[in-house]
Amino acid sequence: MQHLLKSLEKHGDLKHVERQVNPEFELAAVTKALQDSSNEAVLFHDVVGSDIPVVSNIYGSHERLLRMVGAAPGQSFCARWIELTEACMGAKDEAVYETAKAGIDGEFVACKLSDLPALTWHGKDGGPYFTSAVYLANDPDTGVPNLSFHRSQQISDDELRVRLGGPHDLTQYQKRAEEKGAPLEAALLLSCPPELFLGACASLPIDASELAMAAQIRGEKIAMRKCKTIDLEVPASVDIVVEGRFLPNIRRPEGPFGEFMGFYVEVGDNHVFEVTHVERRKDAVLHGLLCGSNEDLRPLEAVIAAKVYGHVSGMVPGVLDVSCKPNVMISIIKIDKQYEGHGKHAILAALGSHLDYNKVVIAVDSDVDIYNLDDVMWAYMTRGRADTRAQVLHDFPGFYRDEMKDHWGRLTIDATMPWGREAEFSRKSVPGVADIDLSKYLEP
Repeated sequence: MQHLLKSLEKHGDLKHVERQVNPEFELAAVTKALQDSSNEAVLFHDVVGSDIPVVSNIYGSHERLLRMVGAAPGQSFCARWIELTEACMGAKDEAVYETAKAGIDGEFVACKLSDLPALTWHGKDGGPYFTSAVYLANDPDTGVPNLSFHRSQQISDDELRVRLGGPHDLTQYQKRAEEKGAPLEAALLLSCPPELFLGACASLPIDASELAMAAQIRGEKIAMRKCKTIDLEVPASVDIVVEGRFLPNIRRPEGPFGEFMGFYVEVGDNHVFEVTHVERRKDAVLHGLLCGSNEDLRPLEAVIAAKVYGHVSGMVPGVLDVSCKPNVMISIIKIDKQYEGHGKHAILAALGSHLDYNKVVIAVDSDVDIYNLDDVMWAYMTRGRADTRAQVLHDFPGFYRDEMKDHWGRLTIDATMPWGREAEFSRKSVPGVADIDLSKYLEP
């Protein structure tokens, strides 16, 4: 984490809070206020109840994400992400892992969960939560490692309560272990470097490893070290490691919690993670993430957009880029329009690309900024009729779970220019704007 903080500082992307802050709500409130005014990360040096600083909003900028994945100048996140995904598929272990250098254990000290900042984020949250919680576990049948995000409520030094569900690989691992009456060993990784955090965002087949994706993002092998109390190796670059196991056939109340959708998930019986050991770097910094904020949504949006882009571009020509900003429920597709009805073809392809999302799908021309919803809606309002270019698809299923019918239905909008009439809708421009240096015109 120290290396990442230096990089953020170098790029002018890090704010500092030296004043002492309360981990219950105050830290979250400062983070939210900062996010409302800028995309910069923020480092809290003094958090009540712990000697460990907290950093937040690391991933709240699309431009930083491009830098973190090594996108070439002018290359979209979607195109770069697909390159990385294709490169990691089928990667051999010897190309992914290496043993950490001798002496690495001396950089870590044992501690307790209660030594870590106990961050409570939302007014009705059931208690403190680890919100950037990346779990590492191996498939109990094949041994393939998996990285995935799961909110984790801090109950005591010995127990976390974790929501597992949906199509996540870790959910399947735990289910298979539980069917055998066995616990599932896992490690909770806190304060991961970008390659591990973004690798955990990847949506890969169950037989593929997110650690291989992380190695591709990093551009070199991932150094690994052995855990103390479980049969697992973890990346040596992580600041805080919580070792433990998911207990079989035990569920206990967890929640409420303010989730990324913007509302609370109420108390439910969820999985129990028994903590067996906690280690931290001597100079550890905890990464705290405000769920539903820009930091939570920007990486998810970018990865979902890449999945939609890969699917649509494989079926429809002329797809330039896809954005899921400002919310993962929307997909905005930029096309180089080549024929009448091209936008509708792109929309239809997008609807089948990700059943959990794509609640709204919009197609636009190549001159529209798909990362600016104002520009997207301008194209819809000015380049044709509002009624015939929008369509509501009633009872179109969404999510994998039938009970989530609040997310059924779709809205599609073809906001591209009428075919053959492009000259009528050419955007006006002011020559020389890009060359203006305002400091030469305005008084200091």
